Amino acid sequence: MTQKNGGRQHSSVILDGDERAPGRAMLRAVGFGDEDFSKSQIGIASTWSMVTPCNMHIDELARAAAAGVDQAGGKSVIFNTITVSDGISMGTPGMRYSLVSREVIADSIETVAGAQGFDGLVAIGGCDKNMPGCAMAMARLDRPAIFVYGGTIKPGAERRDIVSVFEAVGQRAQGSLSDEAFKEVECTAIPGPGSCGGMYTANTMASAIEALGLSLPNSSAQDAISEHKQADCSNAGQAILNLIDKDIRPSKILTQEAFENAITVVIALSGSTNAVLHLLAISHCAGVDLRLDDFTRIGENVPVLADVKPSGRYLMSELIEIGGIQPLMKMLLDRGLLHGDCLTVTGKTLAENLAQVQPYPEKQDIVRTFADPLKKTSHLEILYGNLAPTGAVAKLTGKEGLQFTGTAKVYDSEEAALQAILNGDVVKNDVVVIRYEGPQGGPGMREMLSPTSAIIGKGLGQDVALITDGRFSGGSHGFVVGHVTPEAAVGGPIAIIQNGDEISINAETRELNLNVSDEEVQQRLAAWVAPKPPARGVLAKYARSVSSASTGAITDADL
Repeated sequence: MTQKNGGRQHSSVILDGDERAPGRAMLRAVGFGDEDFSKSQIGIASTWSMVTPCNMHIDELARAAAAGVDQAGGKSVIFNTITVSDGISMGTPGMRYSLVSREVIADSIETVAGAQGFDGLVAIGGCDKNMPGCAMAMARLDRPAIFVYGGTIKPGAERRDIVSVFEAVGQRAQGSLSDEAFKEVECTAIPGPGSCGGMYTANTMASAIEALGLSLPNSSAQDAISEHKQADCSNAGQAILNLIDKDIRPSKILTQEAFENAITVVIALSGSTNAVLHLLAISHCAGVDLRLDDFTRIGENVPVLADVKPSGRYLMSELIEIGGIQPLMKMLLDRGLLHGDCLTVTGKTLAENLAQVQPYPEKQDIVRTFADPLKKTSHLEILYGNLAPTGAVAKLTGKEGLQFTGTAKVYDSEEAALQAILNGDVVKNDVVVIRYEGPQGGPGMREMLSPTSAIIGKGLGQDVALITDGRFSGGSHGFVVGHVTPEAAVGGPIAIIQNGDEISINAETRELNLNVSDEEVQQRLAAWVAPKPPARGVLAKYARSVSSASTGAITDADL
């Protein structure tokens, strides 16, 4: 493919004319030749890092994408942004920086692309927060852009993954796992590069971004170490020049209908609750008025079809073996559940991309038919009530039941709750309340994978509920409700729950209630004292600027 004229809207400002000679001189030092200054400049945003297996291979993928750009007649420039590991920091103070990193990543990509005058962008992400961070930056910049998923990890021994290790902690505390077996799980669960293997947040968001139209078809459903993923990167590098030629920018792709497509695919895949948070944030950057209640509206008509972990049986690599998510999207389109006229980064519509997709093999039980769904409506339930006046998000597949009433056991931090669970203080019919873990209160809205995994590991998954103003890893399952808003740190009702209070969760009526009188609630709120926020540093800045989880925990809401 040869590039047409006129693809240098931004780079020409940086590079053209005698007065820009100093800039050209600096670029010559990093490998530019005379001919490169007349080409479209494409930034390759790499989230490579050795802090996590999710991203350890992305330097190679970035080089493949850069080669695709150069072969297509553009000039690639690789640059890095940060990433942090949720899996490593989970259950520690370090996890407070996870959601913060989404904003840092979005800000840094926007900053580099804006400063350097890139005409287009290919961003490669491979962990929970850097993927929505990439998409947020693309939406803000509104320059031709493609997202490439770094790919999923291969299964460990005995089909283990990272959640197997977290749940082994609970099994160890229960006494049902020997020292030797515990060590074996630890040593065999993560065999190499790639994002966590179930339909956790990474694979969920990769699928959602593809459904939005920001990735090439099937980018979300490829193993991290595979020829398919290498080709995906090279193809993205070539495709970005086509987007520049046709002036196809994120604002033409990220419509209300595109976000509805993403929500539909997330539901059908039994995806992570984090998709709610991240899609709200991406839509804000795109200027699309997506709201919590849109998830309820769409979810009433979309069934859960994929029997995938954590609540199901299969890993992403096994879904890949039968065709990935493209056949599922074709099923949804044919059922009238997707907007087929949405534009995508191929330059074609979603329906055109799916026209030749073949159905799943007949003898597979990973993706159900519409006649035999895992759940007839969405597993993502938006709850309201006197404990969540502005909303909460539950992930209920139906296996946990749809109603739970129990007695509150209240903890003001994740660490305190986890220790109580491991010590045996949490028993049948308890509702574990973990508060002051919201975006402001954490600060950082930590994921509660350690407590939920401990509950499952101790065999209490059917008998104990958990609610929090924090959030959940995509690996969490059980009777869990997160994103409770307003959060405790700003005086939300979750702040005044007391040990022994009765709490009711009802997914059928979509309610979350504290069963005490309105008068008692008001008396407790009047006596509540706000905690002091951090005084300085990135967490302090984040706490001062972050919005409610019900609007995506964004940091530029009131600017």
